[in-house]
Amino acid sequence: MRKLLLLLLLPFHTFLPAHLLAQHIPFSTFKHYPFPNELCTSAKGAKIAWALNEQGRRNVYVAEGPDFTPRQLTRYSQDDGQEITGLTISPDGKYVVFVRGGDHGANWDNSLPTDPTSGPEPFKMQIASLPFDGGEPKYLAEGDYPIISPDGKQVAFIKSGQIWAAPVDGSAAARRLFTTRGTLNSLEWRPDGSALVFVADRGDHSVIGIYTDSLTPLKWIAPSFSRDISPRWSPDGSRIVFVRRPASGNAPDSLLTLRPTPWSLYIAEIATNKPTLLWQSPHSLRGSWPTTDGEANLHWGAGNKIIFLSYQDGWPHLYAIDASTTTTAATAATNGGKEQLLTPGSFMCEHIALSADRRRLTFSANTGNDPNDIERRHAAVVNLDDDKMQMLTTGDGLEWTPILPAEGNTVAFIHATAQQPPLPAIMSLNGDRKIILLGADRIPADFPKDKLVTPKPVTFSSADGLTIHADLFLPPGGPAKKPAIIFVHGGPPRQMLLGWHYSDYYSNTYACNQYLASLGFVVLAVNYRLGIGYGYEFHQPPHAGVRGAAEYMDVRAAGQWLQRQAFVDPERVGIYGGSYGGYLTALALGRDSRLFKAGVDISGVHDRVTQTPLFNPANPYEQAPDYDEAVKTAWSSSPVSAVDTWTSPVLIIHADDDRNVRFSQSIELINRLEKKGVPVETMMIPDDTHDLLRWTNQVTVYGAAVDFLVKHLLTF
Repeated sequence: MRKLLLLLLLPFHTFLPAHLLAQHIPFSTFKHYPFPNELCTSAKGAKIAWALNEQGRRNVYVAEGPDFTPRQLTRYSQDDGQEITGLTISPDGKYVVFVRGGDHGANWDNSLPTDPTSGPEPFKMQIASLPFDGGEPKYLAEGDYPIISPDGKQVAFIKSGQIWAAPVDGSAAARRLFTTRGTLNSLEWRPDGSALVFVADRGDHSVIGIYTDSLTPLKWIAPSFSRDISPRWSPDGSRIVFVRRPASGNAPDSLLTLRPTPWSLYIAEIATNKPTLLWQSPHSLRGSWPTTDGEANLHWGAGNKIIFLSYQDGWPHLYAIDASTTTTAATAATNGGKEQLLTPGSFMCEHIALSADRRRLTFSANTGNDPNDIERRHAAVVNLDDDKMQMLTTGDGLEWTPILPAEGNTVAFIHATAQQPPLPAIMSLNGDRKIILLGADRIPADFPKDKLVTPKPVTFSSADGLTIHADLFLPPGGPAKKPAIIFVHGGPPRQMLLGWHYSDYYSNTYACNQYLASLGFVVLAVNYRLGIGYGYEFHQPPHAGVRGAAEYMDVRAAGQWLQRQAFVDPERVGIYGGSYGGYLTALALGRDSRLFKAGVDISGVHDRVTQTPLFNPANPYEQAPDYDEAVKTAWSSSPVSAVDTWTSPVLIIHADDDRNVRFSQSIELINRLEKKGVPVETMMIPDDTHDLLRWTNQVTVYGAAVDFLVKHLLTF
């Protein structure tokens, strides 16, 4: 029987024992932390900017060296779910430009308005600008993905799939620069500001174009039967480096077999439009197109160096190759040792940025002088003059998105620990390298830092012998056997860390895990295969996902590991997760109800056949040779196939403007479970999205998850 939980009729403290009730702190208090993102810097001077989410109030903050005193630039005062993205400081440091609105974590419709407050008229996603020194924001136009011209006077952006421009000061109306076929993206100004390069996505292929002015025809760069993407100008504007990938369309091949996905780097002379093959990926799984943050992370650095990211040695690392290198397809296939590894070691590179002078690359890496740093992020830099890599931060904290202001020999990044929520920070590259937090006063006085435990790294073996990493939250309370919760992250290319996470979505779950620990739960955040941080074979394993859900073995192993611990009651193990974590939660409850006694499934995928484009071929006549087996495997990998063995109670939560997982996925599972008589409770969030853009809805959803787990596992 289903219980519809628009508001929970019985708050969780109804189920708390007296000793916990006496020290009860509301979950909302654990959500009283600021969350910064969009950290950026100017091309000149020592100016930085970031967005800060304070209980749903998203605003732009700025600071300037040498003292870097934070200053709030905008004054948005409502928890309205309108995110701030595309934050940029003009090259001359005079203006700040950003996008307000949209859903940039979406798989589709990310440019459409979001309305999580259910207002009568949704806020339309718009480009805004205001002076760095202060003033009121001016909305330049509806649009997305703004880039400011080198002289700081114009903003180019995408609106309805085409390129528009407007004066940065809002002195004139925005205008469409031209019209062409396809959906345009990847804008970049020529270094002298005289032209724009872009990509026209035309469905089964894409082509790179250059716009000069209203009187000059568009110039198409080395057009081919391929998917050309990620164009980058040379410093003098005479050449472009770009990625070429095969276009879609081929005879059907096996759906259950992993195959390399090749890609190449080309350089084109603008004057002659002659492309030259610079580099070709190895024909191997590791050499495939990278799917971590920023994908190829293509840059044209100083010294004529082309920088890119590749997984070819088993880790997502940065490589450099001289732009004057020429090769043929035959010799490029063996690489010839022409590219140079910049970041050697068993770790991954994320959040990669090129300095304004093009001489240094900053990035986040899960490495350092502590073996447990594989479960953290620290700031690092590579100097392109000598190709030397250096770790900038160490210790038991976490640092990410490092950037280098143009002046002052300072690095800025976002810093957190297990207890301290993320905050922008600066560190001088001279002297003792002390981390100085910016805006520590934005952490409310009632935020319960003293209630947060420090997660501990643990490892265990999955059924096939694979080593699995996890973060263990141990509550206070001595040796008594406690209820335990498995937390399963989404993605799945994610990694949970030994402290606050760099994703706003996982800051929610980190707060929830800490709250569960404060109530007496043991919590284990499992980093299952398909996740990042542990190398290529862990990230791209065979027989995972729709090919057999091998990653579920890791979730089951996590539950069994908990049952073996002396501090866990083996009869009170639960599970929760969102998105892909919701999928694995549902799979756990369906396959192993004897192990997992209750669970919360937030926005999960439940039918891998209907949710996967592989099984809806454009040509229904010609199908893959293993099509029938692949469909059967995808079905058996789906929670809906395990309803017959599902007995554990479940809470299913889904927002109905979800643009990542179809809302119908939860409807189908609910109906199947009700028909079988499984205890089902539900919560539907109207008008919010997959990531729950509104802070109030985040508190409601994760508070409901805690209520449910307390009711079923904490007391008897």
